[in-house]
Amino acid sequence: MTAFTPMPLADKQQLLVKFCEQYEDAIFILDANLYYLSVNATYERMIGYTEDFLLGRPLGIYAAELLSEDEQLVLKNLISSLDSTGFCEIDFSMANRYGHNVDCHITYRRIYLDDTPYYVGTIRDTSIVVKNKKKMVHLLNHDEVTGLPNRKVFLSQTSELLLESYQEVVIVRVNIDRYRNLATLLGPEYINTLVEDFVLRIKALALDHLRCFSHFGGDDFALLFECSDANMVRHQLDSLMQMCERPFFVNDNGATNTEVYCHVSVGVSYYPENDNEFIGLLTKAEKALNYVKQHGGDDVYWYNKSIIELNADHLQLEYELRRATIEGQFVTYYQPKFALQTGDISGFEALVRWQHPTRGLLQPIDFIDAIISHKLSLELFSQVATQIAEQLKIWQGLGFDQHICINADATEFSNPEFFNLVSNLLAQHQIAAHHLHIEVTESSLMKRHSNVKKQLELLKALGVCLALDDFGTGYASLSYLQEYPFDFIKIDKSFISKITADKTQRAIVNAILTLAEALDMQVIAEGIENKHQRDLLLAMGCQYGQGYWFGKPMSAEVATDMLMQQHLSKNNRD
Repeated sequence: MTAFTPMPLADKQQLLVKFCEQYEDAIFILDANLYYLSVNATYERMIGYTEDFLLGRPLGIYAAELLSEDEQLVLKNLISSLDSTGFCEIDFSMANRYGHNVDCHITYRRIYLDDTPYYVGTIRDTSIVVKNKKKMVHLLNHDEVTGLPNRKVFLSQTSELLLESYQEVVIVRVNIDRYRNLATLLGPEYINTLVEDFVLRIKALALDHLRCFSHFGGDDFALLFECSDANMVRHQLDSLMQMCERPFFVNDNGATNTEVYCHVSVGVSYYPENDNEFIGLLTKAEKALNYVKQHGGDDVYWYNKSIIELNADHLQLEYELRRATIEGQFVTYYQPKFALQTGDISGFEALVRWQHPTRGLLQPIDFIDAIISHKLSLELFSQVATQIAEQLKIWQGLGFDQHICINADATEFSNPEFFNLVSNLLAQHQIAAHHLHIEVTESSLMKRHSNVKKQLELLKALGVCLALDDFGTGYASLSYLQEYPFDFIKIDKSFISKITADKTQRAIVNAILTLAEALDMQVIAEGIENKHQRDLLLAMGCQYGQGYWFGKPMSAEVATDMLMQQHLSKNNRD
């Protein structure tokens, strides 16, 4: 084993000096009075002063009275700690010569040499660590897309405000309507751009009394207000709703100036009226928000106790409707349609009723909106269409040639199984396709489902007759006639009610009849309630009509009796 030769003292000292000079942490040595004796090169680079400048100057470079209050406090605590323990360790943001703040971890130690105290300090630059930590804290507390405070921050600020406020505190929950559809249409990049623009517009409103504007993610936002009267927030929310009336412009997949409307649903609760705890207030604001969404959105609703009952009724109704679809509680009634010229029954419109187990026979007004909101439309259509197919089969066996018309919503057409459902029923019951008519309302076409036209064209090719219901009540009636393959136009009863006395109504109906003749379409007038209306429509050239004057909706048995009486009457005339 090779003998080890101790390093000469001079070499050892030189090695330590070189080591200190190249050490990545800043090192400095102070005398008993905390004046600089020596610094290494890293220290010089970090604070921007040379060793020659620092030697003989006090820690902090300048006299204590020239330092800021914060710096004076740090220096005082440092001296106190060194005097009592001879050791101090702090994290500190230190300004260098160039005015830049450097985040540091600083350690001081008192060392005695020959009974003389010295202080050795080391400084580690933690700027990157601190920066990353601040970034992480920001990400944990703010939404990545908008930079707004997230749900956690909103809850914290709301809780703190409720503890210290002597005013009314208002929580507002906001959702962008149709967000999923917009996200699918625009894609992830452009939906984020839309949300960012939406946030910028709200910020530009400079809403009074706003304490926090938070983004919970996606289409979900919250606003926190504090004011002497919660009603003051109503005006602020009016401004927000008016803002949504202006279109946003999105560069949609390369297209320019694509207009998008961001309508919103808004739910509101406030302290102390609705609750004293922030969780309760937030929950009630969300209940108000859900109430708006259930009723079509694009509105503001302030929480009240009736929502609890309404929600309970809503849940009960959903349960009963789902049970009704499973147990087949829906029944079909039939309202006759007549050829105005001959008075013969040309067909029937199928109208759904709900045979409720405890409430009796219910009209569509009692449940149809809930059917749509709970997405049970196709199940209901399937039940009614099956009953119609079975009834057509019976009438066909009796030698009757009348059709039955069923109402369908554009949302049902958007289901890929819709066409197969209809075609399978026709094939299963061996029914001629022209005996089945399908009516679609103008209001449902306003939704513009992309595959509605394709579905209608497939049904038309199958031989099913198509009718545009409530013609004239929508905003784009003529464009629908051009775009979709309808066989019939149904004039809404609102144009028939005063046709004998109101020349404006007569002019509108006459124009519809002229248009239908030019387009080779047949016309059915709804809501005929007396002989004068029937006679006038016949004189104007209308082919078909229905209404209470002819007959109210009736059961299949009564409808069958009417057809048999008509058949016998014809045979007697012949």
